[in-house]
Amino acid sequence: MMECGDTAVLVTATRSTGRPGIDFLPLTCDYEERLYAAGRIPGSFFRREGRPSERAVLTCRLIDRPMRPLFPGWLRDDLQIVAMCMSLDERVPPDVLAVTGASLATLLARIPFHGPMAAVRVGLIGDDFILNPSFREIERSELDLVVAGTPQGVVMVEAGANQLPEQDVIEAIDFGYEGVCELIKAQQTLLKDLGIEQVIPEPPAVDTTLPSFLEQECSPAIGEVLKQFELSKEDRDSQLDAIKEQVGETIAALPDDDAIKAAAAGKALGNDFKSLTKKLMRGQILSAGKRVDGRSLDQVRPISAAAGVLPKRVHGSALFQRGLTQVLSCATLGTPSDSQEMDDLNPSGDKTYLHHYNFPPFSTGETRPMRSPGRREIGHGALAERALVPVLPPKESFPYVLRVVSECLSSNGSTSMGSVCGSTLALMDAGVPLKAPVSGAAMGLIKEGEEVRILTDIQGIEDFLGDMDFKVAGTEKGITALQMDMKITGLAVSTVAEAVNQARPARLHILEKMLEAIDKPREGLSPHAPRLLSFRIDPELIGTVIGPGGRTIKGITERTNTKIDIEDGGVVTIASHDGAAAEEAQRIIEGLTRRVSEGEVFTGGITRVIPIGAFVEILPGKEGMIHISQLSEDRVEKVEDVVNVGDQVTVRVREIDNRGRINLTLRGVPQPDTPLPV
Repeated sequence: MMECGDTAVLVTATRSTGRPGIDFLPLTCDYEERLYAAGRIPGSFFRREGRPSERAVLTCRLIDRPMRPLFPGWLRDDLQIVAMCMSLDERVPPDVLAVTGASLATLLARIPFHGPMAAVRVGLIGDDFILNPSFREIERSELDLVVAGTPQGVVMVEAGANQLPEQDVIEAIDFGYEGVCELIKAQQTLLKDLGIEQVIPEPPAVDTTLPSFLEQECSPAIGEVLKQFELSKEDRDSQLDAIKEQVGETIAALPDDDAIKAAAAGKALGNDFKSLTKKLMRGQILSAGKRVDGRSLDQVRPISAAAGVLPKRVHGSALFQRGLTQVLSCATLGTPSDSQEMDDLNPSGDKTYLHHYNFPPFSTGETRPMRSPGRREIGHGALAERALVPVLPPKESFPYVLRVVSECLSSNGSTSMGSVCGSTLALMDAGVPLKAPVSGAAMGLIKEGEEVRILTDIQGIEDFLGDMDFKVAGTEKGITALQMDMKITGLAVSTVAEAVNQARPARLHILEKMLEAIDKPREGLSPHAPRLLSFRIDPELIGTVIGPGGRTIKGITERTNTKIDIEDGGVVTIASHDGAAAEEAQRIIEGLTRRVSEGEVFTGGITRVIPIGAFVEILPGKEGMIHISQLSEDRVEKVEDVVNVGDQVTVRVREIDNRGRINLTLRGVPQPDTPLPV
């Protein structure tokens, strides 16, 4: 049970016997929210928790990413880590508690594990870094950074930032890692106090018969393929498959009692062939500094970009391609009622920017069922969303709800950063006045002993062979989002800093290519996008605009054919495809909410006549009454003798009674067709 303030998270680790035939680590990380933790009842029809919220899925990933590389590569037992938020103090986020708790639960369960591991959050308010800021401090912070690490170094980074310089982000990571080290010591102390010895992972004996045979038989041929830098991905894969098929035929021709043939049974041949290919690729990069496509370590693949590729029925669209990775992003402008209400434990309100990422099977040349978005899709969409939020225009000046959908059409590494680039262009094509365009690049790393090579703009095969996937997004001014995942047990902060700094020229190069497609937001919106007017009224007068049972606001919407949203703070947003209609609705609402003072003079039309007086619309939607005694200096027998419905009159506010009713007078007030006194 991890507790901080009144936030409590129960974290469990369970291990069961591995399934036969498994050639990977079957690790499942789950994060469960219970709304009783915040004293709430679920809002669904069934009034119980259902599928995990998007934030819960992101917390699952936050636990999984630093934990997975710390389990031994040979472990094949089923593992499950479950974190449940049992109580929520609205000052203390539960996610970093769940990550640290996952490490401690695993150690207590005596599961082989290269830990301890811990995570902290870092904020930046003013010039000061804050360790584990509260929800409210995160909202005011220029940085929301989560750092996870082991005694060997940093193992995971997740961040959103308000265009911070690289050096500030590096210092924040270093600051956070100091807090991680304190939590690691606390775990070690607790284990010692409980008399629990950490299980030191001991790899089982490995049969090297097949790997040695493959290295002898295939290394020259594989090496030749890897040196043919002009080969396309498809041709390279085809030649490698041919080598694997040929060695498979050689092994099949061996006697049945041969040890090599026995070792190659099942998936062993394919797995060992991949391991050999990976080893040779890494060696080529470390020794020659050349990658499989011939690029230097800091070189970006060829880039092309285009904006406005779809008809304007789609409010904004763009196609971004880097190498064989191609992403189509589409932007939609909506009204405030399109915002997403978050029914989860997080105390923040509605979301007004939604970024959704789709990864169909054809993007990798595969066939599989099309299901609902998985954890990867949700995570990549959230990363792209985090990268773009800092540059969105203020709600007061651009009150639209925005949704961007990134469709991955072809994938060969870093589709998430391709989504950031394409979505920036799509938003500008939609006419969204971004503060600055955002680009992103994915950095890789190969580490053998003390030798380290950092790769810029990794492709799929380099993600497979490397030790790090480090995505960096930002503007020319600074960083807006980071996400770093490791396949090794830790990395020095100095190496992380080198990767962050090497990403900057790559980002700026990509940004330059993007701006060749569209260099600034379009001045006009799509003719099919709604037109919004936004203004503020006194919150105490919201009821006046809504009216009894909503009759007043319903009447305004029917009269002007508009859609009107009013927030609790008094911000009114009017949506319409007709600008004149939106302006008319605004005049009516402003008239309803304008405070009228005694002595003011207005000109308006007679709307109703009753035996004791007449009603005048002095402002759009606001009426006052002229009592029959105030129609003239002389006695009036009948109201219609002086005014009728439709007449234009100039009146003065005589008084406002204690019920807020406006009483008017015509007495002593020059009329429009009456000469003013000299």
